[in-house]
Amino acid sequence: MNRKNNNTLFVDLDGTLIFSDLLVESALELIKRNLLYIFLLPFWLLRGRAWFKHQIAQRVSLRVDLLPYNKALLLHLKEQKALGSKLVLISASNQQLVEQVAAHTALFDEAIGSSATLNCSGRNKLALINRVNGEHSFDYAGNANVDLQIWTAADNAILVNANSRLTRKAKAVTKVTATFDNGFNSLGGKLDRCLKAMRPHQWLKNILLFLPLILSHQLDSPTLIIQVLTGFVCFSLCASSVYLLNDLLDLSADRQHRSKCNRPLASGDMPIHLGLILSPALLILAFAIATQLPVEFFFVLALYYFLTCFYSFVLKKIELVDVITLATLYTLRIIAGAAAVSIIPSFWLLAFSMFLFMSLAMVKRYAELSHLNSSGITHSEGRGYLSKDLDILAVFGCTSGLLSVMVFALYINSDDIVLLYITPEILWFICPLLLYLVSRIWLLAARNQIEEDPVVFALQDGISQAVTLVCGILLWMANLNWQI
Repeated sequence: MNRKNNNTLFVDLDGTLIFSDLLVESALELIKRNLLYIFLLPFWLLRGRAWFKHQIAQRVSLRVDLLPYNKALLLHLKEQKALGSKLVLISASNQQLVEQVAAHTALFDEAIGSSATLNCSGRNKLALINRVNGEHSFDYAGNANVDLQIWTAADNAILVNANSRLTRKAKAVTKVTATFDNGFNSLGGKLDRCLKAMRPHQWLKNILLFLPLILSHQLDSPTLIIQVLTGFVCFSLCASSVYLLNDLLDLSADRQHRSKCNRPLASGDMPIHLGLILSPALLILAFAIATQLPVEFFFVLALYYFLTCFYSFVLKKIELVDVITLATLYTLRIIAGAAAVSIIPSFWLLAFSMFLFMSLAMVKRYAELSHLNSSGITHSEGRGYLSKDLDILAVFGCTSGLLSVMVFALYINSDDIVLLYITPEILWFICPLLLYLVSRIWLLAARNQIEEDPVVFALQDGISQAVTLVCGILLWMANLNWQI
């Protein structure tokens, strides 16, 4: 028979009950709604942390049902509740948010958070615990160094994601009855999740930087290859910085997505504050390396970053403008590759790129909307599309893809072609291959077989790789002298 437990168990919220931080999430949501709030935040902070948290909480509402809860800890708390423990949720987060979390879990007897004038952290939290609990014994579940002064006064401690140093300190001041660890504190765990959040598979898109060098027939220059490789690294680091920023701004939307919910920040596998550090760090590193390349590349990289940020805050919510922006961002990669080696990209290449990537951007939106539609959802979260837009998106996308093939055909028949190829007639064989690639990816999208970014899909798909290889061989053959 289980022994009844009459102790009061105080449970921390941020980093303990949930694998996130409500203050950071609230601040990000506020900035996402209106970027100008970023100028008000310092003035609120001047009046103290409690006032700062109060002002943010009054202006945003979080989906507490979507937060990454510590399921193992929740199960333990339910067991303690069944044994007779009184459970109190106590947090430095604003009282309003703490009450919402407590109501959602339907587990706590009381919820205590920061008010407009009192920040419920450290000594203040301990004073509130003593006020609520009187002289009675209590247990405390926490995760940070600031909790040590509370564990000193507690009978028992529950450690959540505590590193080895904090664990030793906690054991020195009280009895540790339970520990919960999601594995992030190990070096391997940190590196693995940070790398996953950076999405290195998306770096494949930056292969586009090599296209101007390849088409200019200068692959025999090691210096130019090194310059493009350097540009590739810069764009990859910059892109990862943007992906982290997007993940920080889209936490709620990602948690409702069938696959994005598994991303490290959305799932809580990676601390949210680490994302706030890693994103600017990668950006600074990218621009530091970019100083080694021509100044034109530096400005293209800057334009790419600012356009992606503008896309994240504003443009991605506007239907059609979002896909045009995505096509532009892909084309900027080609421009950057040309800038890295001081080549002027041709009109034909840029026109071909815009139409082709406009089509692929449409595929991405079509696939997302199609999956939502099959789940009974009529509109996409944070986007401007409805399920009834599927047919028109397919028309726009297919047309744009076919136009890219037409641009290529016109290029073959232009005067510019004879300057680069000895036998340009061979390039005509590429046209049906391009038609096949464009038509196939749209056919797969219509069958709901495109699960991710179509550009990454095309780069990883065996058939697409084989067709692209044949196109490359035809480009090489067109530069050979076939006269006997």
